[in-house]
Amino acid sequence: KYKKDDDFVGMDMARKFLQMGFTRARRYANHPSGRKYKKGTNVILPSTNDPEKAKAAQIFYAVYLKAREDKVYKAMKKEWMDRERSLH
Repeated sequence: KYKKDDDFVGMDMARKFLQMGFTRARRYANHPSGRKYKKGTNVILPSTNDPEKAKAAQIFYAVYLKAREDKVYKAMKKEWMDRERSLH
């Protein structure tokens, strides 16, 4: 939808949410509680590997890469970044 509407901000937010989905799925695949560190410390809790959540992370990552590498998205991002740089 965002691509059809030439909505860079929407495309970028969708990309960001896909990336967040990947990182969260990986976190829960590695740590069922979602907590990486022992509360109040810098001690990393033991890691597990939940295959279902790991698969979800793979799916999120594949779709994230597709969104990130989309030619239209990349062109719009470059245009936006060039415009931002020219303002500063």
